[in-house]
Formats: sequence, C-alpha cells, structure tokens
Amino acid sequence: MSGHSKWANIKRKKGANDAKRANVFTKIGREIAVAVKNGGPDPDSNSRLRDVIAKAKANNMPNDNITRSIKKASGELGSINYEENVYEGYAAGGVAVIVETLTDNKNRTAGDIRHHFDKCGGQMGTSGCVSYMFDKKGLIVVDMEGHDEDEIMEIALEAGADDVQVSEDVCEIYTEPSAFSEVNQTLEANASLNILEASISMIPQNTVTPDDATAAKVRRLIDMLEDNDDVQNVYHNAELPEEDEE
Repeated sequence: MSGHSKWANIKRKKGANDAKRANVFTKIGREIAVAVKNGGPDPDSNSRLRDVIAKAKANNMPNDNITRSIKKASGELGSINYEENVYEGYAAGGVAVIVETLTDNKNRTAGDIRHHFDKCGGQMGTSGCVSYMFDKKGLIVVDMEGHDEDEIMEIALEAGADDVQVSEDVCEIYTEPSAFSEVNQTLEANASLNILEASISMIPQNTVTPDDATAAKVRRLIDMLEDNDDVQNVYHNAELPEEDEE
C-alpha cells in the first residue's frame, strides 16, 4: 500500500460537511435505506447495514436518527427505489476520480455528473477506466491524542487489520472489506478511542500532485460532486496542496 494519507482528503471533506450536517445525514440515510432493502433491518445479520451504521457514527449522526432511518426504510420499502451507480473519469491534469451515487433517476444523475466533469476541465469516462488504480479497503481513522502508536497498532492488528499508518495526529487503519466490521467493532469497544472516520473506501494505489492551478480545478470538481444530492462518495488520487485546504 502506498504511503498516501487518505485522511488528508477526508479531513477537508469532513470540515466542509460539518457546515452541511443535515445534507450528510440525508445521504447516509439513503445508504441505510438501500442496506435495509437489500439485507433487512437487523445489523447483526446485515453486514452492509452494520458498515453504514459505523460510517454514521463516525460522522456524529445521532443514534435516534440512525434508528429512525432504519425504521423508515423498514416501513416504506415499496416506495424506496434508489439505484446504485458508479461513474469514473478524469479531472483536470488526468487526476483519476470515482463517483458513487444513489439515485431515483439514473438519467438525471448521469447528466449531472457529466456536466460537473465538463465544467471543471475533466472528462467522464467508461466503467473501469480508473477503478483499477484503486483498492477497495476498510478505513478507520483514530485520533492519536492521549494514545501511543504501538497501543493502537497492537489493538488493530490483533483485531484483523492489514496495515496501520500514522499520519499527522491520526492513526489510519486499513482492513480488507470483509474484516472491516470486526475491526471497527473492536475499536469501538475501547471507549478511550475517538474514531474520526469509518467506512469502506477506494484507496488510490499511487497519487499525483497537480500544480496549483490544476489543483484548484480538481477541488472545484470535487466540491460540485459532493454538493450533488445523489452523490454518496467521491474518491480521487490527487495530493492536493495543504495550504489550499480549509
């Protein structure tokens, strides 16, 4: 695995999302709805729902909201018809981008995504054009404050993590998707640990560093995509300049 810090990108996104918390919760609510529809309302027997709940908790979604979303999905399955679609393409400078969506109107969403790419100097591609540059991994980010690197590493590796990396003031824990739930539950059981992020993510195998002008176009595309109600996750392989992050 490359030494790329996924948290460097997530940190900025979470900072922006803090000002749009209701929108974040709405998007996670969609993920809960799809998970319940496909596997039922019991997280003990529905691993996908369990993973979405972990993501919700890491984003500070209140337990009442999570429970309400599950109950709503359970009672309205006939009226919920979100379709999952993944789009791939290139941002300015050839930066690889993957966009995961949940939508009730595929044609609208596809048109919107294409428009975002075009407007920001990029190009939407075909399925598979960039996904081979990424690995699907579980990612858990833990605040290092008050903890020793070896302590967290030991807990994570014993729970089944593949890799542990310390970056800035956080510890990034990577797992196989199948091991994500078990590792995350082990970490959650340790009340002293502050989990900042927990999700199944697409991790770039290698990264590119665009110049400032190109980075601005890449960031504009990411912002536009993340502001789209149908977009759930945006992944890319750019190392964006630290001084430009908010």
